[in-house]
Amino acid sequence: MNLQFIFATMAIVCVSTQVAMAGDSATGERAYLAKACIGCHGPAGKSANPDIYPNIAGKEAAYLVEQMKAFRAGTRANPLMTPMAAGLTDDDIANLAVYLSAQK
Repeated sequence: MNLQFIFATMAIVCVSTQVAMAGDSATGERAYLAKACIGCHGPAGKSANPDIYPNIAGKEAAYLVEQMKAFRAGTRANPLMTPMAAGLTDDDIANLAVYLSAQK
């Protein structure tokens, strides 16, 4: 495998993780409640019905950031999540991701 490709991939992962980890967990928890995420994903991201609404507790923050930004941009479409994510700022996303990734 090309060494430049490996280093470039590592750099992207590091930057993504830094962006995700820049959030504040307490602010993320407040946003999780205020934005009604709990209605589908359950308390602290633990869904009562994971076949319909996935568990998001304990997922990697960088993954959560990537998915929420994809919903917001419309590149990952879902009739429930796309409109929910549309109003999220980058700070909202980072805060939510840090909070959810800390839940077990």
